[in-house]
Amino acid sequence: MRYLLAAIILVFALAETSGAKSPAQPDYKKVVKHFDGNKTIIGETIRYPSGNPVNIQSLVVTLLPGETTGWHKHGVPTYGYILSGSVTVDYGEKGKRTYRAGDAFMEAMDWWHNGSANGSEPVRILVVFMGAKGVRPVIREGAPK
Repeated sequence: MRYLLAAIILVFALAETSGAKSPAQPDYKKVVKHFDGNKTIIGETIRYPSGNPVNIQSLVVTLLPGETTGWHKHGVPTYGYILSGSVTVDYGEKGKRTYRAGDAFMEAMDWWHNGSANGSEPVRILVVFMGAKGVRPVIREGAPK
């Protein structure tokens, strides 16, 4: 019985990795590029903190309709991908930008900004901080009021 179960599992594993496509499986893009570059959304050259061990954090930020992030900036390169909803980010004298589901960007680093959820549904943002231990990814002290 144990060998029969192992054989069944092996058959399914081989079918999954063989690249064979079942007739019921729809066409899809295996890889979809969302960002490729070395500049933030406002044109800053992306730079990594140096001297400390790497610390990468991935999280989903949710803002309810009308909710804001509060003014802040980032001490590390920060990637954003809008999972759902819509958010407008105010970059002060650099203007405002609205991001919608499916948009990807490298957020401004050394520039104060404030995001506001638009529309009637919450906005969900996948955020990846590409930093280093001891370097804060979000800075709020000294923010404009």
